[in-house]
Amino acid sequence: MTRQVVASGPDDALPALRAAAPGRVRVVPLPSSGGTAAVQALWEVQFLVLEHQRTDLLPVLGELPALRVVQTLIAGAEWLEPHLPDRVRLSRPAGARDNAVAEWVAAALLGLASGLLPAVREQGLRSWRRTESSELAGTRVVLVGAGSIGRCARAKLTGLGAAVTVVARTARAAVHPVTALHDLVTEADAVVLLVPATAETTGLAGAGLLARMPDGAVLVNAARGPVVDTAALTTEVLSGRLLAVLDVTDPEPLPPDHPLWTAPGCFLSPHIAGATRQGLARAIEAAAGGLARYVGGGS
Repeated sequence: MTRQVVASGPDDALPALRAAAPGRVRVVPLPSSGGTAAVQALWEVQFLVLEHQRTDLLPVLGELPALRVVQTLIAGAEWLEPHLPDRVRLSRPAGARDNAVAEWVAAALLGLASGLLPAVREQGLRSWRRTESSELAGTRVVLVGAGSIGRCARAKLTGLGAAVTVVARTARAAVHPVTALHDLVTEADAVVLLVPATAETTGLAGAGLLARMPDGAVLVNAARGPVVDTAALTTEVLSGRLLAVLDVTDPEPLPPDHPLWTAPGCFLSPHIAGATRQGLARAIEAAAGGLARYVGGGS
């Protein structure tokens, strides 16, 4: 039987997928919208590539009889997993965006320490006002998350001279258990969140944890919005006690009138930490490899 795949994302993903198994795969574009038309368009599809922007297709996944694999182009899949039937295997592009996220974390800390982020905000006001700056070297960073992204971020921050303490769910060599987090943050200049969205990580950076961070410390969130208690963080930032650099929020995006948009101590980016050209290219390459293995009878 002819194996078929539906590819999402940029147009240049389609040639890569077609080249992965030429002659044995018919690659069709994703439908422009969800609903009944999407079910018809995807009826024979076995291998489906999805980006997180196509949430309109999630409700129809359970109605596709031939579907066996869903390949994402991002690592996080909490938005997708509840919609997958038991017969469908989830595949993610492991490592594809690690370097991109790690570079964003380094940029966030460098931008804040150097005064660049505050200066850009002043530029919008046409204000030539200097703020106190410092160097990242010697900064005490507690990095929460010891997966591939966390390891990459640790290497970059250590290379810049920061003293990095890593925390994860369970202790192992050079990694502290999450049960030690409340004690470790008391000496931190920065706390960086790089954990997946799970029931255990929801609200991890809550009022209690934030209250234990030293005055002037910064919370950097490149994980998922719900890992942070937004109300508690807002209180700390508006008081001027803590700073925040956030690539993700809860809700996402924040409502237009939310005070974090204009809080002097908060800097926001629109969930772009992993969205580099190179990261996308690696994710597409991983999807093409997954298709080739599927067509060849592998996992």
